Amino acid sequence: MKLLPIMLFAAVSTAMLNGQAVAADGAKLFAEKTCTACHGKDAKTPLMPDYPKIAGQNEAYMIKQMNDIKSGARANGNSAAMKGVMVLVSDQDVKDIAAYVSKLKP
Repeated sequence: MKLLPIMLFAAVSTAMLNGQAVAADGAKLFAEKTCTACHGKDAKTPLMPDYPKIAGQNEAYMIKQMNDIKSGARANGNSAAMKGVMVLVSDQDVKDIAAYVSKLKP
C-alpha cells in the first residue's frame, strides 16, 4: 500500500515532464476506477492468470474493449467482472485511461 502513492507520483511526474497531461489524468483514473484491482498497479501483473496484461496495449483497441464491455456488446470471458465497474467510467475516462495505459512499458 505504501508503494501506491509513490507509483502514482512517479507516473504523474513522468507524464507531466513529457507534456502528457492526459496521461497523468489516466494514471489517476486507472487507480481511482479500481482498474488496478484486476490488472495490477503496473497494468502488467493481473490478479488472476487469465486477466489480461494491458500495459502498452493499443489505445484504440482498449477504448473499443472498454466501450464494448460497458455497452454489453462484449460479454465473454471475464468481461462480466469488469462490466459492474464500467458504469462508473465516463466516455472521457475511457479515453484517458486508454491513453495512459497504452504508454506504459509492456
